Amino acid sequence: MKKYSFLILFFQLLVSASFIFINNLPAQNDSLRFAIEKIIKNSDGEIGVALLHLESNDSLVFNEDNHYPMQSVYKFPLAMAVLSEVNKGNLSLEQKIHIKKEDLLPNTWSPVRDKYPEGNIDLTVAELLSYTVSQSDNNGCDILFRLLGGTTQVNKYIHDLGVGEIMIAATEEEMHSSWDVQFTNWCKPSAMLLLLKIFWQKNALSEKNSGLLWKFMVETSTGTTRIKGLLPEGTIVAHKTGSSGTNESGIAAATNDVGIVTLPDGNHFAIVVFVSNSSVNEEAREKIIALISRVAWDYYSAGKK
Repeated sequence: MKKYSFLILFFQLLVSASFIFINNLPAQNDSLRFAIEKIIKNSDGEIGVALLHLESNDSLVFNEDNHYPMQSVYKFPLAMAVLSEVNKGNLSLEQKIHIKKEDLLPNTWSPVRDKYPEGNIDLTVAELLSYTVSQSDNNGCDILFRLLGGTTQVNKYIHDLGVGEIMIAATEEEMHSSWDVQFTNWCKPSAMLLLLKIFWQKNALSEKNSGLLWKFMVETSTGTTRIKGLLPEGTIVAHKTGSSGTNESGIAAATNDVGIVTLPDGNHFAIVVFVSNSSVNEEAREKIIALISRVAWDYYSAGKK
C-alpha cells in the first residue's frame, strides 16, 4: 500500500509540473511530446498513446510497435459495424431482439442480466447498443456479435474502412475462458486513432447514426477517472473504456480508454491510451491515462496544434 500511495503522490506532483511545463513552452508539439514521454517513462507497464487534433490533423504516436489488448474498447468498432448494417437497411434500430435466459451468462459484467435475470425479453437494437457502449455490457456485446455473424464479420468491416492494424477475433464469452484469449483482440494506437477520425468525420455512418453513437459514447458510465479524470468538470468526452482485471501475478493486461474530447474553443482532439502489462494498482493505471489526457488538454486549449 505504501508503494501505491507513493506512486499516486508522484503522479500528482508530475501532473502539476506538466501543467507548468506545457504552459511555458513554444507552440510546437515537441513540448507535448516531451511531457507525454516523461509520463510514460515514469509509469509501470507498456503504454501506447496516440493523439490527433481533429481540425488541424496534427498527430503524435508513442510506442506504436506493440499489439495492445483492447478488452471492451472493441465494443466501439462493434457498434460502428452494427450501425453500418442499419445504414444499409439490413438492420433497424427499432428491430427487437429476443433474449433468452441462456443468453445472459453469469460471472460477467452485464447490466442487462442484472435488470432481467430471467431473460425472456425483447430489446431493440438501439437498446442493445446503449447497454453495450454506454454501460459496457458483455452479454449485450456478444448478442450483437451473433447478430452480425460473428467477430470475423466485424473485423472485416473495420479492415474495409482502411484500418488495418487491428484484430477482432474473440467474443466476451471466449475471452472469459482463458487469460491468453484477450490478446487475440489487439490494436495499435494509430489504428484506433484512425478509426476515431473516421467516426468523427461521419464518412462511414449516416449523420443520424453517427450522432447516436456519439450520444452513447458521451453517456459512457465506466472509466470516469481515466480520460475525464483530470479534465474540467462538464467537458464533453465521447469515449470507450476497456479493462482486464489482474492475473495471479498481479499483472493487469489492459487498462484502456479511447475517445474524442471537445475543447473550450469548439475544436476536438482524439486520444488513445492503452496501458498493458502493468503491476501497479487500478488507481495508478487510471492516473496514467488521466495525466496524458490532461497535458493534451492544456496544450490544445492553449491554441497549440
